[in-house]
Amino acid sequence: MPNIVLTRIDNRLVHGQVATQWYGSIGANLILVANDDAAGNKLRQGMMDMAAPSGAAMRYWTLEKTISTIHKASDKQKIFLVCETPQDVLKLVEGGVPIKKVNIGNMHMADGKRQVVGSVAVNDDDVACFKKLRELGVELEIRRVPTEGAENIEKLFK
Repeated sequence: MPNIVLTRIDNRLVHGQVATQWYGSIGANLILVANDDAAGNKLRQGMMDMAAPSGAAMRYWTLEKTISTIHKASDKQKIFLVCETPQDVLKLVEGGVPIKKVNIGNMHMADGKRQVVGSVAVNDDDVACFKKLRELGVELEIRRVPTEGAENIEKLFK
């Protein structure tokens, strides 16, 4: 079974906050970005590579490749899995990726979304995905950075 130390939803994927605070605090040695767009976008990958901590291995996989390949990971790989949306995480879980807990970091405000907490805005589809993840036994946490306390997860469902 792959050693996924943290799964995070962050619409920016890998940036300074992810690279400097989360990566170091969880003891990961691999950042796996599971995102169909980023997997084929060399410019976007280059920007994330610049933000990544030195020594961090980076992988950019489609959701399908993540589902079909992650089970081949070595036990020595401590995987920090980063996704852009709850829809992506749900697809991974339904595809058999053993995600037990999801950190909800940044989901920016956009048309049709409502602000839940400072860094998280959701629409009805996002909420439906979070409900389904919870039904599947996935623990949810809203936390921007590891040094802050978690927000009340029930704020998502109001």
